[in-house]
Amino acid sequence: MKAPVDKLLDKHQALVHSDMKKVMSHVQRRDGEWIINTVMIEGCATPFRYKRKKEYKCLKGQSVNLTYYPTTETVAGIELEVMKVVRIKVS
Repeated sequence: MKAPVDKLLDKHQALVHSDMKKVMSHVQRRDGEWIINTVMIEGCATPFRYKRKKEYKCLKGQSVNLTYYPTTETVAGIELEVMKVVRIKVS
């Protein structure tokens, strides 16, 4: 039987899965009724973002497993690459 992450990867070809990535910083900010979480991973200059309804425990210094896909956001007229997190789990 396949793990849930394997089912996601089979169904959505654009998804990428990474194991045991160390979190260098974790910032949470409110955007309406959502909390936007931004995580920076060791060795990667691109931010990883996900939304939650409630605040999440601080992940700084922890190892996480991430399932994500690359996307772009426009901030002040500049396009930036961002990784949209579909699934995050402390390893």
